Amino acid sequence: MKVGVLFSGGKDSAYALYKALDKEDVVCLITIVSENPESYMFHTPNIALTELQAEAMGMPLVKVATDGVKEEELEDLKKAIETAKVKYGIEGVVTGAVESVYQGERVQRVCDELGLWCFNPLWKMDQIQLLEDILEFGFEVIVSGVFAEPFTREWLGRRVGPEAIDELEKMGEEHMISPSGEGGEIETTVLDAPFFNRRIEVTDSRREFKGISGAYHISDARLADK
Repeated sequence: MKVGVLFSGGKDSAYALYKALDKEDVVCLITIVSENPESYMFHTPNIALTELQAEAMGMPLVKVATDGVKEEELEDLKKAIETAKVKYGIEGVVTGAVESVYQGERVQRVCDELGLWCFNPLWKMDQIQLLEDILEFGFEVIVSGVFAEPFTREWLGRRVGPEAIDELEKMGEEHMISPSGEGGEIETTVLDAPFFNRRIEVTDSRREFKGISGAYHISDARLADK
């Protein structure tokens, strides 16, 4: 089946893509660029990097902008998915949803309206197992945003490796947060994956941190040989 992947550039959408490649014909990526950094539906940190990520994997990208107004942004999602359906003949949509019923139900509704299958390969997956899997399969992931206590500035730009996963698991137990960021506590950016032909090298970035939240802004990056 021809499918498009809702792709934010973060770990969940990238891992969902990886799983979909095993069984489906992935023909394009679909990215929504929200002007609202607090969008209920869409990942925002380093969303512009999706173009370079698409180039790294040699995959066409359908990109649509949205103002990010709650519920109204679903019309922009529908527009993007409909564009992928017309241009690339997709029959289904893959999402990286793990726990968010809010997101899952709304994507499903849009797919139903367009007569498309909705596939959520990570749904209800154990969150620590998810993090361990992406590490085992060769993903290179960094933290691009933190939005809750007890995260600190030092987490911004940090690679998600064994030590980070151990700390996230402990923080989940002690502070009742989602270790993989399903509650919006963290956002991530993928710099390399098994299906990338080249990896992404960050050449310029900055950290912005205030109160209990912050972002790792990638202002320049390039493709490098693996």
